[in-house]
Amino acid sequence: MILVKTPAGHQALKDRSVPMTPRQRSAFILFDGKRSVDEVLANGMGIVREDIDHMVALGLLEAAAGSATSPAPTPMAGGAPAEAPKPAASAAGSSSSGRSKQQRYKDAYPIAIQLTGSLGLMGFRLNLQVEGATSYEDLLALAPKIRAAVGPEKAAALDKALND
Repeated sequence: MILVKTPAGHQALKDRSVPMTPRQRSAFILFDGKRSVDEVLANGMGIVREDIDHMVALGLLEAAAGSATSPAPTPMAGGAPAEAPKPAASAAGSSSSGRSKQQRYKDAYPIAIQLTGSLGLMGFRLNLQVEGATSYEDLLALAPKIRAAVGPEKAAALDKALND
């Protein structure tokens, strides 16, 4: 499958609004519509399939026109990324989506940073609290403050990442 950067991906690359590790950023740059996912994975940079799936789920990458693909998530109106559909849970102790607390944190953290970062100086302290959140429980505790600051419509993606 060949992936290309979305308009949101180009913007995120320019303004660094979505936190990415250096290896994710390097791999992201390689997705130019000419290289396949397998070629990027084999490039020797240490990028893994989960990193690519995460960038697709955030709406930064999408399948190139004419590329064989599975349905990819698309960004929602308002700039917040949509979540990919999740399979039903089969393990005990996990929620209906089957994602662990660590995965929920990994999915929700960039959304929370984007939402609080968009508040500017008014949301500076809240943004610092989100940056200091080191676990799913920390983000879950901050979710009501974020929802109150940005509104329920914009916070819907965060709620879905934390609770779905």
